[in-house]
Amino acid sequence: MSFDEKLKKLGIELPVPSKPVASYVPALTIDNFIYVSGQLPIKNGKLIFKGKLGKELSVEDGYKAAEICAINILAQLKAKLGTLDKIEQIIKVEGYVASVPEFTEHSKVINGASDLFLKIFGEKGKHTRIAVGMASLPLNAPVEISLVAKIKRE
Repeated sequence: MSFDEKLKKLGIELPVPSKPVASYVPALTIDNFIYVSGQLPIKNGKLIFKGKLGKELSVEDGYKAAEICAINILAQLKAKLGTLDKIEQIIKVEGYVASVPEFTEHSKVINGASDLFLKIFGEKGKHTRIAVGMASLPLNAPVEISLVAKIKRE
């Protein structure tokens, strides 16, 4: 089953990729790697979750926010590559969590993205990762995630 078919089977519809809100590109390919800029939990042009983990939001909210970020990453990948089937391996996921200083469950939040990549890509979805806490993120988002993947050589 192709990765694009796997999305359909899981009932995931990719949105139109959001445009940059500052001076950067959403995705860049270099050699056979693709780098996707940080994606926020935006759906239909609106930030779905706002605030900090450990204050306004729970770990479950953060997990869902990370999952939305991952879907937005997939949309950027598909827009740049034409199909997710060109992905050879997810290499690295960088997860940033806006949280109160006492919050320590950043990894559980970023699992929202990691778990989705594993469901879609299987073994090719296994990746290295960083999950860190931040004082704040753009637009008062609770989570921002970026990704590096290897592209199949044609």
